[in-house]
Amino acid sequence: MNFLKSLGPLSFIGFVLLQAAQVAVAPIPGEVTGLLGGILYGPVVGILLSTIGLTIGSWIAFTLSKYFGRPFVERLIKKETIDRYDYLLHHKGAFLVFLLFLIPGFPKDSFCYILGLGHLSTKEFLIISTVGRFLGISLLTLGGSYIQHRQYYRLFVVLGVTIVVIFLSMVYRDKLEHIFKRFHRHIEEKGKNSP
Repeated sequence: MNFLKSLGPLSFIGFVLLQAAQVAVAPIPGEVTGLLGGILYGPVVGILLSTIGLTIGSWIAFTLSKYFGRPFVERLIKKETIDRYDYLLHHKGAFLVFLLFLIPGFPKDSFCYILGLGHLSTKEFLIISTVGRFLGISLLTLGGSYIQHRQYYRLFVVLGVTIVVIFLSMVYRDKLEHIFKRFHRHIEEKGKNSP
């Protein structure tokens, strides 16, 4: 935080690069940088900068995956994780990808690399990943802003909502993914049967 502050007006660029790096390189948890954005820049600018940084990082991960292929991705992500989402790689499945991006606690950074192995265009991917991440970015940035302004009541409300959503997502994650797989197969079969 002190390093970013020391950059003065360039701290905006430093923060965007930090957010991009945490997706593409993942040395730090995204939750930390999300809160940091709210603490340093407030809700509006924090959300904007986080969105720009995460979009750039997601694009880098997706593009590296597209360019270097599966052997490269398997060096970064476990093969079991890639195989788990293999069903999304054979067809576009854009709606299901969007739903997975909405789930809190879902490994979105790894998912960017995995999706680079599939058939989504870069444009489709960027729209889905950016919109899908927006709720999580907003909650984290608001939380950081509330910490900065010592609005602890609001912070606890945001934390409470976030914890409930994450808990429900973790409990029902496998079921949700199973439903998404079935829905994907249903759409796939419908497409084959239509003239």
